Amino acid sequence: MGRVRTYAIAAAAILIALVLAAAGFAEEATALSNWQAFALGIVQGLTELLPISSSGHLILVPWLAEWTFLEDNDAFNQTFDVALHIGTTVAVIMYFWTDISRLTAAWLGTLRTRTIKTTDERIAWFVAIATIPALIVGGLFADKISSHLGEPWQIAILLAVFGVVLWLADRRPQDRKFSDLTMKTAVVVGLLQCLALMPGVSRSGITISAGRALRLDRDTAARFSFLLLVPVSVAAVIYTAVKDVGFGELPSGWVGPFVVGTIAAFGSGLFAIHALLGLVRRHSFTGFVIYRIVLAIVILLLIASGARSATF
Repeated sequence: MGRVRTYAIAAAAILIALVLAAAGFAEEATALSNWQAFALGIVQGLTELLPISSSGHLILVPWLAEWTFLEDNDAFNQTFDVALHIGTTVAVIMYFWTDISRLTAAWLGTLRTRTIKTTDERIAWFVAIATIPALIVGGLFADKISSHLGEPWQIAILLAVFGVVLWLADRRPQDRKFSDLTMKTAVVVGLLQCLALMPGVSRSGITISAGRALRLDRDTAARFSFLLLVPVSVAAVIYTAVKDVGFGELPSGWVGPFVVGTIAAFGSGLFAIHALLGLVRRHSFTGFVIYRIVLAIVILLLIASGARSATF
């Protein structure tokens, strides 16, 4: 997608979400407000695709703003989180539609012919293989991880630690391109992607770090990371839809916040993809490393000063 078209669609989506929030679309006084959903949608779109941890920011923003609804209503929080991921997933699919449709066709072709010959067929299988560990670990341990991790002080530590990991990985030579992806790359990136279940690590951050550590150039590391988002997010959406719609029910007051948040996440996510790919072609990931470390220091200072609690 070209820059003008990308920014136009992103701006239109954000404007629509803004108007819906201002109009109080399907808003209920006892649920999450549309304005809070709008803010969290913007945060999700930017942080899911930039290497700075969306799950961490979706905890830190309400913590800083003292919005307690999501913390007090876990069922709403879980489904709202998936709704926001729908927005960023659609943004990735739209932006990389040509690549995704080509790789999907190549993957289906290998099932028919039972051979893997072309570069597209190899890459399609690498995406599939790299997705498997996250699906298994997420399915088995996501609830346990979320119940033991996710406090602001923990997020601060993980932001800083994996910020340093990103900085060290980004200092590696970048002499491998998209066509140079290998089975080893897919397995390593896939296994390390599981660490992103811990808020503060960042799914895109750890997968980009793994790619750079394996000497992928910055553009390839970012693109591979974005492509990995699609199957994981689609699987999460299907699982939640079956669990909460097929065998359960959506929480009260969901319509307004879900619609506003999803559209906002789509718009800001589309902007973030284009901005990051443009940035990494000219610069390193150092700016994101600095941001992570500074944010971690600010969080710990707020806790140490008593301005905010260490837990949420």
